Amino acid sequence: MAAEKSSVNGPRRIHADYEPEPESQRLPPAQINLFTNKEEPVRLRIDQGFEEEEVRVAEGITLVKSGDTSQLIISGFGAFLGKVAERLTVKRGKKVVYEFPFFRLSEVTVTSRGVTLSSDLLMELCQRGVQINFLHGSGKPYAKITSPMLSATVEARREQIAALEDERGARFAVVVVANKIANQAKLLRYFGKYLKTSDHDAFKMVEGIARDLNRLSEKAAKVRGNRTAEVRGELMGIEGSSGRLYWQGVQIIVSKKVEFFGRTHRGATDRVNALLNYGYGILYSQVWGAVVTAGLEPSVGFLHVDRPGKPSLVLDLVEEFRQPVVDRSVIAHVNLGECLEMEGGLLNAETRKVFSQKVLDRLESRETYQGKKYQIRSIIQIQARNLASFLRGERTYRPFRFRW
Repeated sequence: MAAEKSSVNGPRRIHADYEPEPESQRLPPAQINLFTNKEEPVRLRIDQGFEEEEVRVAEGITLVKSGDTSQLIISGFGAFLGKVAERLTVKRGKKVVYEFPFFRLSEVTVTSRGVTLSSDLLMELCQRGVQINFLHGSGKPYAKITSPMLSATVEARREQIAALEDERGARFAVVVVANKIANQAKLLRYFGKYLKTSDHDAFKMVEGIARDLNRLSEKAAKVRGNRTAEVRGELMGIEGSSGRLYWQGVQIIVSKKVEFFGRTHRGATDRVNALLNYGYGILYSQVWGAVVTAGLEPSVGFLHVDRPGKPSLVLDLVEEFRQPVVDRSVIAHVNLGECLEMEGGLLNAETRKVFSQKVLDRLESRETYQGKKYQIRSIIQIQARNLASFLRGERTYRPFRFRW
């Protein structure tokens, strides 16, 4: 029957599990069961491929393209994942509402509490070489299930370690630093443009710093070496110079709203550094999850030195996203005069709540990437997969630069 029926208030969309929503939001199809006269969701088969890198199937169900297959991302308390014939099924309550053919899936990622999976499904996915990832709501991984026969992760990690001693690691380290400095210049110009009419002297200082940063970015891009150890020292020196300039520019931008005397990484007692450290913690979790799901080893980095308990590769990949995700959110939060209070040397609960939502909103915002619009959260996932492909010798690695 049709997915709508009449009432005294006019036609309405029926669906047993959903509250009325704005007309602009599509609800899953529903129908009346002629035998029970009850409203039931229609089971949807998701068989076709997609042109887009990211497709939101429904609330809590997303497909992220990976070659000819997709990563299925599931969230939402009460969802049940099972197996029927050659398909992964998603249940809401007692009803199967979506089906995904196994041959279309490369990974399954669970990103919230309250999602359950059947043992039959786990066996099927492992036999087919489909990885299952479990992430906290913050994005940090806490478990990963793979078949003992799965070799793709082994290959990626073997090449990752080998790249430490050849030009792949050196090239990636160069790209990381050059791109980070370019993003620093872009962010200063993004906020500096608002000073052009209100404080022209400050605007000129910020513009001058941005030009200096672009020169340092070009200098970093010209560093050459046959292995990571040969380029790391020079790159870290350039990065140190750029950092001092960049934070001087940030200080100029926020100076009329709050005191900020420069970057403090640990034990920060001022409000701006506390915001930065808190935001970076959220970003680390997102990047860490992407690195793990791409089959890479988080502790083996190229720019950052390996140390026990240090996720060096995560820190490498984070560099692409510091300015467009966290620094942008911090400067906007400060300049808008929003909640920014400390208690006992830490951000208070209200400030953490408001600011963390800003960072999460920024992760879900869309940026142009490879000629298309994607959520930054998805770009992080794509970049981790691109890095794995680069280390396997399958493609050139191109960093993410946001537009200002």
